[in-house]
Amino acid sequence: MEEEMTSEQKIKEQLEDIRPFLNMDGGDIEFIKYEDGYLYVKLSGACAMCGFQDVTLKDTIESFLKEEVPELKGVINVSL
Repeated sequence: MEEEMTSEQKIKEQLEDIRPFLNMDGGDIEFIKYEDGYLYVKLSGACAMCGFQDVTLKDTIESFLKEEVPELKGVINVSL
């Protein structure tokens, strides 16, 4: 019987799917922690300086992750 993935494992797997798209624009995302339903990440490279990082975080990354991990309450950028 296959072991079910934890929320944290699902999130880390999904971040790997997102990473190439950020890398294409010179940015990156780093998993910091998943705690109490919130994912803490650090945006780096071009993403760290981008004026649209809040939009990318909420409208793209958070929306994408919530499809696979519905228990996720939100994504918080710790590099602000």
